[in-house]
Amino acid sequence: MTEAYIFDHVRSPRGRGKKDGALHEVTPVNLLSQMLRALTVRNDFDVSSIDDVVAGCVTAVGEQGGNVGRFAAYMADYGDGVPGMHVNRFCASALVAVNYACARVMAGQADMMVGCGVESMSRVTMGFDGGAWLFDPQVSNKVGFVLQGISADLIATKYGFSREDCDQYAILSQKRSKAAWDAGYFKNSIVNVKDQIGLTLLDHDQHMRPSATLEDLGKLKSAFTDYGEMGFDSVALQKYPETETMDHVHHAGNSSGIVDGAAAMLIGTKEMGEKYKLKARAKMTSFADVGIDPTIMLSGPAAAAKKALARAGLTKEDIDIWEVNEAFSSVVLRFCQEMELSTEEVNVNGGSIAMGHPLGATGAIILGTALDELERTGKRYALAALCVAGGMATATIIERV
Repeated sequence: MTEAYIFDHVRSPRGRGKKDGALHEVTPVNLLSQMLRALTVRNDFDVSSIDDVVAGCVTAVGEQGGNVGRFAAYMADYGDGVPGMHVNRFCASALVAVNYACARVMAGQADMMVGCGVESMSRVTMGFDGGAWLFDPQVSNKVGFVLQGISADLIATKYGFSREDCDQYAILSQKRSKAAWDAGYFKNSIVNVKDQIGLTLLDHDQHMRPSATLEDLGKLKSAFTDYGEMGFDSVALQKYPETETMDHVHHAGNSSGIVDGAAAMLIGTKEMGEKYKLKARAKMTSFADVGIDPTIMLSGPAAAAKKALARAGLTKEDIDIWEVNEAFSSVVLRFCQEMELSTEEVNVNGGSIAMGHPLGATGAIILGTALDELERTGKRYALAALCVAGGMATATIIERV
């Protein structure tokens, strides 16, 4: 099997996902193309050597529809000869894009690939693409469809996480994100987003609220109580009657932020690295996808992590850096509980509660964050994992070179 190496990764700052957000004027294709172009600026290689651009995007309609990967690459001047494609595994889309890109290399069917992702949540509303699991009663009834926030509250209720537990973790995310930014831990990976005339629109993660306190979060209304009363609680409790009642603990302050963002990774063989004098920063070790019950939906990252560890012949003790997407506080708390980890060991530089979760890009962002932290600390292995809507999860393990 051919080794797949990560030569570089970049990401945009994350802009608030509203019309007054700093990146609202930037189209999804433009946002992603700026990340793809940055790879060519930062690395001296022949762009025609790229075999494919695999792009994650969740709400692939309107401006984000029609194969955003192909046209972002074209707008980044990759040329006629570089194809592109779009993948959607909901929140893990960009991580799956990277995994697929690596798989092509590992299978000997590509020499140079780009795995990337984008989501402009201020321009294309989350859920606007609909789908059978939402709108076809036959499907939604069999699936046991509930909103993701109900799933997060179900996890908290079933596994014993209080609102205070979730709020404390959210404050930890804010503090860590602020400390990482202040220390310059993201500076080598951030590509400032510019407007049409080259002026910088955003150079920092706009969603952060580092001054937030537990008292502030305590004043926020639970976001999903009303939805639960509309019938979603009943659906969840039918599958999990042992919970008896639902405890709605999540709100805007301990859930991931709605933002705009993009990220990209340059991946290839050892030979391509030598040809273009590219530094191999990490190599793909293993990756895994799992499915779980679609109602509880978000509790799969530990199962995916265990599968990826087994595939690599590693144990959790071998992992030095852990990144788990902070879709909701309870997702990370359950991961730590199931993996027997402390929250001190996971997401040491903050996460999506503080900095935001651009759905189709987050997987590549957190894998890049893990790689940067491996290099900063001189450690060896990192694992990144995300929960996925519809009852799935993805995990990836990389090794620093």
